[in-house]
Amino acid sequence: MRAQSRKKVPAMKRSRPSRRARTTPDLEALVRLSQALGHSSSRMEDTFWQGRVSAMVERLLASGDDETLNMALDRLFPMDGRSYDCLADLIEAACENRRGASGKEVLLIAVPALAWSRLSIPSGSIPRPVLEALRVQLQAHVFAADVALGLADLMFSPDQLPETFSEIASLADALGASALKGSDLHIDPASLPETVNFLSDTRYIVGAVAVESGAPVFRWQEDDGDRDEALRRWRIQGGELLRSLLPACAVEMLLPLAFHAACREADRSSRPYALRASVDFLNAVLGVTPAQLTAVAAPFHDRRLEEYRIGLVVSHSGQVVHGTTWPLLEMEDENTDIAGQIEAVLKELGIGRIVLLDQRFPLEYCDDCGAPLYPNPDGEPVHAELPEEDGPPAARHLH
Repeated sequence: MRAQSRKKVPAMKRSRPSRRARTTPDLEALVRLSQALGHSSSRMEDTFWQGRVSAMVERLLASGDDETLNMALDRLFPMDGRSYDCLADLIEAACENRRGASGKEVLLIAVPALAWSRLSIPSGSIPRPVLEALRVQLQAHVFAADVALGLADLMFSPDQLPETFSEIASLADALGASALKGSDLHIDPASLPETVNFLSDTRYIVGAVAVESGAPVFRWQEDDGDRDEALRRWRIQGGELLRSLLPACAVEMLLPLAFHAACREADRSSRPYALRASVDFLNAVLGVTPAQLTAVAAPFHDRRLEEYRIGLVVSHSGQVVHGTTWPLLEMEDENTDIAGQIEAVLKELGIGRIVLLDQRFPLEYCDDCGAPLYPNPDGEPVHAELPEEDGPPAARHLH
């Protein structure tokens, strides 16, 4: 069973690795237009430059030129944060907000659920009766009255979500066509990567809605709608259906949103959820209470700060028995109080002792199995292992 260490990024608004970019006319033009938008001085000028940038992004998406889009983001990120944000926003919009054949607007949406289990967390095909029931509950509690909805008949793991901008746009087009026909989209699970098993993870139902231009998409956009009430009702009604797809799992439902926003919210929520899941797991496996645990949190760096890792120690033994990661997201960096966020969650969980280390650790993994190494109370990165007499027979390492 793996602790959380995946860094799946379907949304691009976060720190980007630097890479050598070859110069092309399209790249130079896209950077120049994005900077013009970033330095715009009025809403009227914004509209002009947004139209120019959006037209170019659409052309690059249509030709599958993800490389130019990525290189432009890489070029802008270190030198012009405002222009980077403008371009990132317009790429996201172009990928998930499409135009249907009937002239209706199409929005790619995702329905996230956080889950943890001592067994494998399921993914894969959704039975038709469950898919139809999900459609009914989503249209009743989440989406506006006149929305046409199409769903993919598959519950995605993060490893199976589309990764490139053109892949996201293609999925939006296919699901949008299904929504306009009042049908769902079949996806063959064998065509997707295998799911990597983690103790806690996210599962997604992906779909698209089609509406007239300017019409409300979500229930809370209507005059008598409310976002919190929509989430409450979705958790009650949709939760029963999702739990049927995730047997032997603890499940926390998140609000369905536009694709990139839903993925970002799932990324943010999964970090404290993974900590809670780890504590519950150790209570179930070892019978230890939160008060009997020591949590050691430390920053791990590559060329920059990439993540915090939290080693969980049974206090009387000093041995790291489990661990989880807290990756940096979006625009977080060394100046963000990540340690404070982690400490707040650990205190809420009732952890007996909290150790926050400020020394820099290298982003190291086990040479044999690739699992992350976690800090112990002595400030050493070590492998997390259950006690021999208490661990599950299948594996000693908690990956």
